[in-house]
Amino acid sequence: RRVILALLVGGTVQQHDPLTDFCRRFAHQTAVVDRRLYIDGGYVNYNPLAQYPANESNTGLLYADLDVDNIGMPQEYDNLTKPADVPDVDGGILWPDTVNKLLYLYGGEFTKGSPQPFTSWMYDIIYNTWNKTTADPTQSSIQRASFGAGIAVQDRALGFYYGGWLSNNSIPNWGSRRMALSSFLTYDMVQNTWSNSSGPDSVGRAEGVMVYIPASDRGMLVYFGGVQTPDPNGTVIAQSLEDILLYDIANSKWYTQKATGQIPQDRRRFCAGVTWAEDNSSYNIYLYGGLAIPEGVGYDDIYILSIPSFTWIKWYPTTADPGFPHHSMTCNVIDGAQMIVMGGTFPNSTACDVPQNYGMHNMDLGKQNPEQKKWIRFRPNITTYEVPSEIISVIGGSATGGATLQTPTNGFDNADLQTYFQRVYTPQTRLPNRAIPTQSSTNTTTSATHSTPVGAIVGGVIGGITGLLLLSGLLLWYLRQRNHQNQPPTPVETQPTETKSP
Repeated sequence: RRVILALLVGGTVQQHDPLTDFCRRFAHQTAVVDRRLYIDGGYVNYNPLAQYPANESNTGLLYADLDVDNIGMPQEYDNLTKPADVPDVDGGILWPDTVNKLLYLYGGEFTKGSPQPFTSWMYDIIYNTWNKTTADPTQSSIQRASFGAGIAVQDRALGFYYGGWLSNNSIPNWGSRRMALSSFLTYDMVQNTWSNSSGPDSVGRAEGVMVYIPASDRGMLVYFGGVQTPDPNGTVIAQSLEDILLYDIANSKWYTQKATGQIPQDRRRFCAGVTWAEDNSSYNIYLYGGLAIPEGVGYDDIYILSIPSFTWIKWYPTTADPGFPHHSMTCNVIDGAQMIVMGGTFPNSTACDVPQNYGMHNMDLGKQNPEQKKWIRFRPNITTYEVPSEIISVIGGSATGGATLQTPTNGFDNADLQTYFQRVYTPQTRLPNRAIPTQSSTNTTTSATHSTPVGAIVGGVIGGITGLLLLSGLLLWYLRQRNHQNQPPTPVETQPTETKSP
């Protein structure tokens, strides 16, 4: 066995393991379905960074199991399939269909090779397979944009995408300078149809964020931040975080609204997530980090945009500490109570991003922990949101809602908005349009994709594994699993409880 292990180690010394060799991840796309956080594409740096400084393309699909603990964060796994013909992109989006258990990959810039003509791909979670969606006539005019803002709305099975860049990295033979889009893309995940419509104006925008809130008759989309190109010459300027764009789904209509309060500095390539009070009296959008505009290393901070008062509140840090600015990370809200901030690139730091946690950090949106910390270990049993005191002190009410500040300081910019925010939308339950395994079957499938217990490996060997190749593969796989399950954190790269650092 020692001889086999020596051969295995010697033969794989140049190969990077996406978990045990992890250092950093950025410009990827993520989505949550059931109790898994899926991670696709983007770039990775491997450990040690000084020896492997190159930004490598992430060619695999990974997931973090929200119910399996790994030193205070979800355990990550790398045993899902992704064939070589599926695009590896950065700055794309994964639209999840949580009902049919599918992920749709749209947009992004190719991280290796030349861009290919647009085709739509989906990942089947149940069967662990990738497939091209059937080409539909509505798809013929669709182009692959990158670093736009998107969201999936589950009750209507719609994927939305606003703005983004067209460039030589996303469009074959583009041949000119990149262009920011002003259009608004909609994809029907059930009907497999695409539509392009106008945005709020003719200005191209990119690198902002869009979230969904259950207000008005069918919900609303909220867009903010990033950059815009208002002039024909393509000059890039900031989209002020004072100017909030809203899309009412029921009426297919755009609105703008001025925000007040502690307005964040202009930024791009940040991430954000939204949750709301129990009584829907406030919708609270948590913005994190980002890259400065027009130049600078960026930010390591948290701001909250509370709606419908459209008030910005600075939440972190409370001192002038610049922290560890970074950008091109992802934010995923879990059960409305916590937000996993994953990855990002750090312009002024060469440290790895908590490699034992694969670059994941957890934000407790309501500070529902004994220490009242904002950055804290992930706890899967926190499933409800409590409005934190910093928001209550501005908009009134209590931890469960009852906000008294219900309008912007200077009023709504359009009277329609006041009407919309007096309504709460309760999404209807959507049924799957394909066969979904029962819960017991799903659990069996899920457990089979987790790490195989050591006893099962040993039992299989004793039971008669006769092929040297099979034995070698199993032993290597076991060593990798043991390493990334039990690797102790290094003193300088442990997961912080309050100070957010690489």
